[in-house]
Amino acid sequence: MQEVKTENNPGWVKLKLPKQDTQKLERTKKPKWIRVKLPIGKKYLNLRSTVEKHQLHTICVSGNCPNMGECWGEGTATFMILGNICTRSCGFCSVQTGRPLQADESEPYKVAKSINIMGVKHAVITSVDRDDLKDGGSIIWAKTVNAIREINPKTTLETLIPDFKGDKESINRIIDVAPEVVSHNLETVRRLTREVRIQAKYDRSLEVLEYLKNNGVNRTKSGIMLGLGETKNEVIDTLKDLRSVNVDIVTLGQYLQPTKNHLEVKEFISPEQFKEYEVIGKNLGFRHVESGPLVRSSYKAHKHIALSLIHICRCRRRLRCRSRWAPYH
Repeated sequence: MQEVKTENNPGWVKLKLPKQDTQKLERTKKPKWIRVKLPIGKKYLNLRSTVEKHQLHTICVSGNCPNMGECWGEGTATFMILGNICTRSCGFCSVQTGRPLQADESEPYKVAKSINIMGVKHAVITSVDRDDLKDGGSIIWAKTVNAIREINPKTTLETLIPDFKGDKESINRIIDVAPEVVSHNLETVRRLTREVRIQAKYDRSLEVLEYLKNNGVNRTKSGIMLGLGETKNEVIDTLKDLRSVNVDIVTLGQYLQPTKNHLEVKEFISPEQFKEYEVIGKNLGFRHVESGPLVRSSYKAHKHIALSLIHICRCRRRLRCRSRWAPYH
């Protein structure tokens, strides 16, 4: 109870005010391990200068990635294609939702040129969802990979793709251009999928990953955000689901709320718990497990290649022989 004066009653009256949820305040306060070191190093500073000079667009900068300095220092960068407006409205994502602009046909060349200027050794390509397009944007995807290969023949690639609504023709376009790694994020556990990824389906994502693996993709990858209210058993079940469709690489990182309008952080997962998930993942048979509070989808992506030169040559020879889409000029 708290006593206050009112306009109609100059005397003191008692009002019952709601108690502060101290547990909630305590829960959402960032712990000490969620700290980002400022990027340093000559290689990073030179690359940052190049990006600013040529006005290049990377998701590393626009997304304020906590690992930007480390990744750039190792020659890795992430690029987003098909615009910056998404047709879906996932509760965790800060990308604008709405009606996207027309796809830019010159984008494949622009991205390939950016990679060349930056001297990127390993590029991660991702995109917004383009449910407004009949092909889901997959043709631009294929042209982008081909353009990168043409201008940057030594650069390896990871494609972090949407689910394309499970459309096999669209997925085949990704398979045909043979990226070294094809990734599609499950994002969360089965129970929370409807809340976190409102237009997506847990099982459809698993089906996409299984289809990729069964149709010639050498390395498949997925990622999970933690701290949205999932339980330990649910995380383990999700890891088992990913291994059941032979996913090779998995990333686990802490969800951080972009704005007040996005899903709240329900829990900050401790580094010790992340380490436990790493051990569990390796015991389940994943080739690579990246698990930590600041881990993001493309974290240490260059280390996930580990393909023999023979396999890379075979992939690219197959691409030259049977690619259905000519390289973008």
